[in-house]
Amino acid sequence: MSIIVSDISYHYQNQNTIFEHISFSVADNSTVSIIGDNGTGKSTLLRVIAGELRQSDGSIQFSSEPYYIPQNVVPTGKYVAQFLKVAEKLQALHAITGGSTSQSDYDTLSDDWDIESRCEKAFAKWGLSNIRLTDDFDNLSGGEKTKVFLAGLDIHNPKVILMDEPTNHLDYTAREILYDYIDSVKASIIIVSHDVSLLERIKTTMELTPKGLRIYGGDFYFYSEARSLEENSLQEKIHNEEKRLREVRKMAQEVKQRQEKRVGRGERNKSQIIRILRKTVSNRGENTDAKLKEKHEKIVQQSREKLTDLRSQKIGRVEMKLDVEDAGLHKGKRLISARGLNYEFSKGVPFWNNPLDFEIFSGERIHILGDNGSGKTTLINLITGKLEPASGEIERASFSYLYLDQEYREVNVDMTVLGLANRYNVSNLPEHEVKIRLNRALFPKDVWDKNCRVLSGGERMRLYLCCLMISNQIPDILILDEPTNNLDISSLRILTDTVRNYKGTLLVVSHDSYFVREIGAGRVMRL
Repeated sequence: MSIIVSDISYHYQNQNTIFEHISFSVADNSTVSIIGDNGTGKSTLLRVIAGELRQSDGSIQFSSEPYYIPQNVVPTGKYVAQFLKVAEKLQALHAITGGSTSQSDYDTLSDDWDIESRCEKAFAKWGLSNIRLTDDFDNLSGGEKTKVFLAGLDIHNPKVILMDEPTNHLDYTAREILYDYIDSVKASIIIVSHDVSLLERIKTTMELTPKGLRIYGGDFYFYSEARSLEENSLQEKIHNEEKRLREVRKMAQEVKQRQEKRVGRGERNKSQIIRILRKTVSNRGENTDAKLKEKHEKIVQQSREKLTDLRSQKIGRVEMKLDVEDAGLHKGKRLISARGLNYEFSKGVPFWNNPLDFEIFSGERIHILGDNGSGKTTLINLITGKLEPASGEIERASFSYLYLDQEYREVNVDMTVLGLANRYNVSNLPEHEVKIRLNRALFPKDVWDKNCRVLSGGERMRLYLCCLMISNQIPDILILDEPTNNLDISSLRILTDTVRNYKGTLLVVSHDSYFVREIGAGRVMRL
């Protein structure tokens, strides 16, 4: 086995338990994914395995030194070569080629004479030719930082790899390179991810929940099918137990009614029964009724406890239901017509080498595709009128639009959940109806006073969609700009279902091929 995790637990300093008694192993040249809702501790678990955090209990063993790709890196002041752990070797190589005969330089280099050329080749592969090994790592973009760590895979050729959300900031081209690497590499890999296109390539899926780690012996598709069967079985058990509880309560009520009738008859006939016999009959009836009552109460209690346990297993698996009405525009109306379109960030320097010609009609579902820096957001701003072209022309019909970015900034405000929902209540729905819709969006009463700024990416997405439903203002055009980057699997499913049901015009900027496929964005505008 390349990785053996034995009964590990992790507690914060205030003793809050993140996870307990986690055990699993990864065989040589095997791939494993860890999925789960936001807040369950996936990244924390991977940091513990990587040695970034110290577990409270248990042990972790590796067959070789693990190579860890984190999701986020705090500023450190280090330069790129230091993060790649090649700085000392490069210094030794340069010293030797400069004439040094120091044994320490030769020991440091350890015959790794092609280290510099490997770095150059890896940087070229991952689209980092503009990055130097001496550049300040903190000044790189999120995508560039991830690519630097990915380039380290080709530089070091590790046999044990740990990755935390490696595709979050990657463009389409880089994702495809990573997918090919996962398919072909001979290494043991643990990946925390919500990228379904990546998860479909992983041989074993593990789900982390508040109840622990569940291992599924297959890829994401196998996991989804197994989870669906589990949920259907659980729902059937809940239904059967609810039915049983109703029947037991009904029987208990019938016993009570019979007892009351018996008491009534006894009162009417007691004058006809001698006192001793009456007492005997009364005692016998009371004893029988008491035993039946006790029996039924015990059955009811057992059924309640079983039902509570079954329902607790369903926590976290509740699905959000949002009904999206049709947009107002008839299908096929021309909304945008562009000829020779271009923009200039520097005067006299066109942004696109080839000016853009395109038309957009109502009802279309369009995928705007391009690598980072290709001008996807610029194009969106030209379409919506936030920017005007430097050359060419663009004609816009009258339409309404809603723009959702990956941070859901419209929800990142200093207001409570309920307060924001009420702000969007422009149609003056009754207060109880607003609260009902919040509940449907998985915001129960105990989170209505929660500040929007502390919401997770998935919570912001759900709240924004809920506010859209409350306002009852369905846009003619829905624009999504990398909407899946910060979503867990459950939130991704909610967004996918909602967008799939939207009947207006859709423009989506995304590198997530699974999401694009699922929402039916068939037409591609490539930049």
